[in-house]
Parts: sequence; structure tokens; C-alpha cells
Amino acid sequence: MTGFKVVIPARYASTRLPGKPLADIGGKPMVVRVLEAAALSGASEIWVATDDERVAEAVMSHGGSVVMTRADHPSGTDRITEVADQMGWADADIVVNVQGDEPLIDPALVAQVAQALANDAAAAMATAGYPITEAKDLFNPALVKVVPNALGHALYFSRAPIPWHREGFSASRDALPAGYAPWRHVGIYAYRVGFLRRFSRLAPAPIEQWESLEQLRALWHGETICVVKCGKEPASGVDTPADLEFVRRQFERDADPG
Repeated sequence: MTGFKVVIPARYASTRLPGKPLADIGGKPMVVRVLEAAALSGASEIWVATDDERVAEAVMSHGGSVVMTRADHPSGTDRITEVADQMGWADADIVVNVQGDEPLIDPALVAQVAQALANDAAAAMATAGYPITEAKDLFNPALVKVVPNALGHALYFSRAPIPWHREGFSASRDALPAGYAPWRHVGIYAYRVGFLRRFSRLAPAPIEQWESLEQLRALWHGETICVVKCGKEPASGVDTPADLEFVRRQFERDADPG
């Protein structure tokens, strides 16, 4: 297994869930639950990147490592770039962005995207996807779709239903046509540190702004993104109070020996 690092961006502010990183899940803050999951991935280093002292204190009180970052970063990618610069990581180092609101993240998936990037010299970053089986998911703009090519590199990401099955959907949009295999994108990323430093200097792309998908900036500027196939549908992150209650129930269930 190739060595890699994990950075967990964790902002205290959240429109729908203020203080989300510190939300209690089974007696521990959410960000600590994410940290514990990431620790099972085999990463050589794991850092929580935050601009909030309350988050930093919670992480350190549970034995985690923290990098304090600026408060004005427009995205988690920019925050990770600051961490790489603060730590003096080499351009060839691989770092995985594990979102701070995904306490149910599969550690094997973290390792999988890191290894996929290490194995693909042409790629600047790696991400993941899995087959869509329900028409309602394909037509849901909240679920991002990705189309990989024969080499496993992303051709495009979109909120629209892609690739479009012309004949199948001219007949019905209630079910997926036979033999049609679209993919849903999973928002986990592995980067080469050198790419992160380039990315921070790239101008935002029109397609990125239209779709509200930051990864499209990389494709727009000619970078290659490797897409690995998940063995199973990944667990959802926490965006709403309902999501938080679902995750709490999952941890309660797992903790119950009965």
C-alpha cells in the first residue's frame, strides 16, 4: 500500500447545522468520529484542518492532530492546500480529503482512492463512483453523476442525467433502460500535493460555476481525474438534522450488543 495522508476540513459554521463538527454522536463529536474512521484507513498522517478553536480543542482532547487554517477559504480544497504548505509536504505526496461531516465513511474507500491515484501516473487526482440502479437517482440533480472512459478517467461530472440514453428515455423515464449503466459520483478525493498547489492558482471555469461542481475546474484546465468503482453504495454524510439523527441511530445500533 502506498503511503498517504488524510486531511479532514472541519468548519464550525453551517447554515443548516451550526456547530456541525461538534454535534454529539454516541458521546463523541462528529469530527472525532470521522477521525476515528480515517485512522482505520492506513494513512500515515491524519490532520483536522479548522479555523475554529472549539473544533481544535475537541479534536486534541481526543488525541487528534490539528492544523489551524485561515477562515476565508472558499472551499475545503483550498484549506487542504494551506495545510500542505504549512506542513511542507512534497509535490509527490498523496493526500485524501475526507469530509468532516461523514462519520460513516468507509476506511477501505479512503485507502482505495489513495492507491488508485498512486497507481495512475497520468492522474492529478482520484475520486469514486458507483452504478446507479434507480431512475429517480439519475434524475435527481442533488446526486452528481460521473462518466468515466475506458481508462477509468472522468469525462465529465454533472447534476444532469448523463450519459443520456436517447432511445430508452424517449420511451419512458420511469426505469433505467436495459444495459444502461450510469454512475453516481462519490465526493471523496485523493490529490497529489503538487496538483493542489496548481489548482489554487487556476481560474474558476464556466462549467464549474454552472453546475456548482468544483472538480469541473480540473477537467476544464486539462487535468486528469481517476475514478474508482465502489464495492458498495457509500454511507451518506450529514447535511441536515434528519441526517444527524440517522447517523446517531446507526451508532446506537452498532453499540448495542443485542
